[in-house]
Amino acid sequence: MTYSQAILGGDRLALARLLTQVENDVPESRTALIELFPHTGKAHLIGVTGAPGTGKSSLVNQLALYYRKTKEKRVAIIAVDPSSPFTGGAVLGDRVRMRDLSGDTGVFIRSMATRGSLGGLAQSTANMAQVFDAAGFDIVIIETVGAGQSEVDVARLAHTTLVVEAPGLGDDIQAIKAGILEIADILVINKSDRPGVENTEKALKSMLELAHPTERVFQHHGQSMRTAAPRQDSSSAPMWIPPIQRTVATEGKGIAELAESIALHVAYLTQSGGWGLRERARLEVELEALIREKLLNRFREDVPQKRYDEILEKVIQRNISPWEAVRMLIDK
Repeated sequence: MTYSQAILGGDRLALARLLTQVENDVPESRTALIELFPHTGKAHLIGVTGAPGTGKSSLVNQLALYYRKTKEKRVAIIAVDPSSPFTGGAVLGDRVRMRDLSGDTGVFIRSMATRGSLGGLAQSTANMAQVFDAAGFDIVIIETVGAGQSEVDVARLAHTTLVVEAPGLGDDIQAIKAGILEIADILVINKSDRPGVENTEKALKSMLELAHPTERVFQHHGQSMRTAAPRQDSSSAPMWIPPIQRTVATEGKGIAELAESIALHVAYLTQSGGWGLRERARLEVELEALIREKLLNRFREDVPQKRYDEILEKVIQRNISPWEAVRMLIDK
């Protein structure tokens, strides 16, 4: 029995092994991904991002518990961690907080270390999400490291993106700098029992008012992701303005209301046609990434390493420009 057959049959051990192969980009995993792809496209992908210390893991834990106990949904969690798997840190520590979910066969938690990678990480995460989708999980939650480009990568993967903030961290301006607020479908103020929650909510509301809704939402999910992707006609559908939801994840407060906001966003995407647009844009980004990888590998096979090194040295010595180098290498 192949990996894909075993996974479609509900084999958790086969699922765990394939996820490891996907993360390590083993050639056999690509065969399984090809076989599983026709069975994808059903899961709701939820991205959870935000600054470190906002309680993303606790929030994901509570969301998964809610979907299991209240909605009886099968939930997969991909936790992208910034630390090395050899030194522990977040890879082990953050997942301990998810022990409430251990033993539940309707939940599957997978941590993956960034290993300093961004582009490869995004592709591996997308592939893992596809495996969970094909395996019959209704909801796939992708939790990220909370810094920089990886947030945008997550928003490309997710149908619904939650940006998590917390009072008293003083990172509101940093969130603007990183462009994190621009990718939010729902803003979550976690640890809302802390002092300063009103100031945080006020700051987030003022930031939302500064950015025109049409510009923010559709620029990210349309033009920014893929300039040629069709854009929704804003005149034919109401705008989605990201709601601000308060939670205290450690106590489970506000989780039901957050889940309701997520459900409303799904309904909005379905009615407005946004779901199909995001799927198209996501798959187009993935296709182009694979094309770039394939073309680069073919280039490496065709051009002798000695020739490449000679051209590179000329660039380093400023004898030729990088543009001229590319032309010489491509045209041979």
